[in-house]
Amino acid sequence: MTSVSIQNLDLNFGAVNVLKQLNLSIEEGEFLVLLGASGCGKSTLLNCIAGLLDVSDGQIFINGKNVTWAEPSDRGIGMVFQSYALYPQMTVKGNLSFGLKNARLPKPEIEERVARAAEILQIEPLLHRKPGALSGGQRQRVAIGRALVRDVDVFLFDEPLSNLDAKLRAELRVEIKRLHQKLGNTMIYVTHDQVEAMTLADRIAIMRDGLVQQLAGPDEIYNRPANKYVADFIGSPAMNFFQGRSTSAGKIAIGKLEFDLAGYNFVNGPTDGDVWFGYRPEHVVLGEAARQMPLTVEAVAEIVEPMGSDTLIWTKIEGYDFRIRTDGQYKVAAGDPLLVGIDPRFASIFDKTTEERV
Repeated sequence: MTSVSIQNLDLNFGAVNVLKQLNLSIEEGEFLVLLGASGCGKSTLLNCIAGLLDVSDGQIFINGKNVTWAEPSDRGIGMVFQSYALYPQMTVKGNLSFGLKNARLPKPEIEERVARAAEILQIEPLLHRKPGALSGGQRQRVAIGRALVRDVDVFLFDEPLSNLDAKLRAELRVEIKRLHQKLGNTMIYVTHDQVEAMTLADRIAIMRDGLVQQLAGPDEIYNRPANKYVADFIGSPAMNFFQGRSTSAGKIAIGKLEFDLAGYNFVNGPTDGDVWFGYRPEHVVLGEAARQMPLTVEAVAEIVEPMGSDTLIWTKIEGYDFRIRTDGQYKVAAGDPLLVGIDPRFASIFDKTTEERV
């Protein structure tokens, strides 16, 4: 069953078209992440769903009800903002119960909802503290709890972890995933952080200039990006790209290199034309094992970045910068010769003009 349906949505700010005929369906109980760079329209879309922005055209349905022009309080959603937006003069318990009191819920029900949210989020010892006495992670838990007590079907998260340090982000990311598994509610989560998107989402909608570039599960987004923008956006370090020319015989030429594309999963079969050949740094094979790959290239390590579990190596192939991500125990230093192996089965190839996957 569809939980949230967005149909032909337009949003204009004056002459600027921010969202453009956008269509999106989110299933009941799904965790959908809206991912993209700053200014792509992801937070704007979330605010339209929440009712904080009036749309220019199109419709929004939540649980089958048209809420396009409904007030935020009538949409059956709970929202967690980037800023904690807690009342500093109130205790944690007061912050959690404030909206319920305004809705004139019976006191026993308020107590029950607050106690349940505190237990789920493990903030029971904090109920009588004020926000000023809490850490950033604790404040964000309280902000999530304030949405949780509303007992709604759809939760909206607008970059809730961006104000936290890396360690806290990782911890709360796990807590949000655990929360979704426990509650089973529909969750729509906005972020610019691809790690959050890949680890949390059932599906990811990658946005650019008010349009969804690809809507798919994390594995599909990573392994079969729909276009060059998605391929370049997902992955750290970013995918390597070469300009080349493919043939209908299933071969490709990149500079002086020419090799067979055997094993590559074409969308519509090989064709003649200029292409982008993309290859992820973590799929590169080094050393003697590279000789077993369909393409073996000699190169020289220019920069080496040890990162503990991984080592990043920068080199050049056919004049293009080429990044390699290998095991942290692989011994290499700047200036060392490299034997680089590439397998076209793991490549992504895009039309040079349209930048769509071929």
